Amino acid sequence: MSAVPVAVPRSRTTSASVPRASGASTAATATDPALVRRAVKAAALGNAMEWFDFGVYSYIAVTLGKVFFPSGNPTAQLLSTFGAFAAAFLVRPLGGMVFGPLGDRVGRQKVLALTMILMAAGTFAIGLIPSYATIGVWAPVLLLAARLVQGFSTGGEYAGASTFIAEYAPDRRRGFLGSWLEFGTLAGYIGGAGLVTLMTALLSDGDLTSWGWRVPFLIAGPMGIVGLYLRMRLEETPAFAAELEKAETNRPKVPLKEMVTGQWRALLLCVGLVLVFNVTDYMLLSYMPSYLTSELKYDETHGLLVVLGVMALMMVVQPFAGALTDRVGRRPVIAAGCAGFLLLSVPALLLIRQGSLLAIALGMGALGLLLVCFTASMPSALPALFPTRVRYGSLSIGFNVSVSLFGGTTPLVVTALIGATGDMMMPAYYMMAAAVVGGVAVWFMTESAGRPLPGSAPAVEAGAGTPS
Repeated sequence: MSAVPVAVPRSRTTSASVPRASGASTAATATDPALVRRAVKAAALGNAMEWFDFGVYSYIAVTLGKVFFPSGNPTAQLLSTFGAFAAAFLVRPLGGMVFGPLGDRVGRQKVLALTMILMAAGTFAIGLIPSYATIGVWAPVLLLAARLVQGFSTGGEYAGASTFIAEYAPDRRRGFLGSWLEFGTLAGYIGGAGLVTLMTALLSDGDLTSWGWRVPFLIAGPMGIVGLYLRMRLEETPAFAAELEKAETNRPKVPLKEMVTGQWRALLLCVGLVLVFNVTDYMLLSYMPSYLTSELKYDETHGLLVVLGVMALMMVVQPFAGALTDRVGRRPVIAAGCAGFLLLSVPALLLIRQGSLLAIALGMGALGLLLVCFTASMPSALPALFPTRVRYGSLSIGFNVSVSLFGGTTPLVVTALIGATGDMMMPAYYMMAAAVVGGVAVWFMTESAGRPLPGSAPAVEAGAGTPS
């Protein structure tokens, strides 16, 4: 077999011949480390902005219920607020079906710039909506419309950002570099939740309800401009550039049916992995603050500070866990997370329900460290399920279908289950069920650590030599 040259932007990447046991060689892509770092920062910032909004929305959910819905039953207000939160996830698959195939056709960078604009616009718009007391039923209608814009845009965000980093990263460091995407998630959450916590502590209930809640959403405007600037300065990924070189004319459109039926096994694995990842993620970071205050009647400020501390702990551990996946593999780390949630969800929730600050911190901390097994692994494991030709599109579809059905609905479903059964342990049971599904997916997935992405040449860091 003769060497297959891989064409990439010459100013930033080069091709090197990688020896094989057969004596043949395959072209390897060597990427400029500075360009890789810039790509990681730009992708992570977009994820941070998305989750800044989610953090704000989740942490200020009780106040939003008072602002946008009729007064009366506080539980009904909270359910309505989480209903609007969940509604955005219903259009995420639609966004994935639009942005994913588009990213495989016109390029990752262009689509990621577009999703950044829409995300910022949707979040900024929420901060401008008048209250229910001012415009009546139009308040929740406009809130829902803004959430739908956000959901549609985020349908192409995570899959695109993880694909972008994965296609830039050297094979041996893909786990470490991909982990910074979820570092951005945690940073956005801490920024949003920290701002809400500060405002809750400094403002009276009246001020927070009348105007204070708007401030976090309005911050999305400047954040979006910065993120758009960073993304517009990026070059296309070497893997996508190589795909373009293979086509004699414009890149042919891949039918949506091929992205689904042609990748059905990988899609099923993706749905299972994303299910356990997102159920536990949304349970801990989106639902638990409201669980502490609304269900356990815990002091709101102390509860928010505990969760902030857990997220800060996760941020510290995140890059090290990402590097660990490069050494031992993605499968062992994800499997450890599934086993941990299956065995420790009930003990952790019992600690949280005990009510003391130390017990809550220990229970939440244990769940947070287990969650890192997923946040550190998924940004590199999920793109490796699909070949370059359909990676953005297939991953967008699988990821968003799973998030819509199981992740984003977690706060609403668990709140409803507690209301229907009166069983305060429902969050633990829900996480255990997700862990079983995730464990099955891990059993059938193929290890991808240290290996080239399907359909792409081996990737090395410029100056680091070629892989043996």
